[in-house]
Amino acid sequence: WGHARDYVRMQWLMLQQATPKDYVIATNTQISVRHFIQCAAAELGVALRFEGTGVDERGIVERVEGDLAPAMSPGDVIVEVDPRYYRPAQVDSLLGDPTLAKNELGWIPEIGLDDLIAEMITSDLEDARRQALLKAHGYRAPVPIAN
Repeated sequence: WGHARDYVRMQWLMLQQATPKDYVIATNTQISVRHFIQCAAAELGVALRFEGTGVDERGIVERVEGDLAPAMSPGDVIVEVDPRYYRPAQVDSLLGDPTLAKNELGWIPEIGLDDLIAEMITSDLEDARRQALLKAHGYRAPVPIAN
């Protein structure tokens, strides 16, 4: 999990080198998708519980605090596993070691996971509010969905 601004900054540093070299661009931080989802939900004031395992696992709203998630209610299932999105060569653990980039180029990620999630949620909330405003005024506002 890392922020594009950090990764682009690292790419720029790599391009400034006189001799090409391979560097790992990574945060050296590892969390589960479930933890990421819980953090994102918490940013909205939503507490989740998870039930089931494997393809039967679901994220269920336990409680909602505040007004950032007005369409969610306790008991709503908001996360489900979809095997269509599994990687063909799924691995259990992905963790990159950016030590060489740090030692040779001085690169250290500056944007932490909490800030990344907060920024993503803020952007998604702005989009949702825009969609709601258009809909409230009679405009069709297509929402992109995964196939």
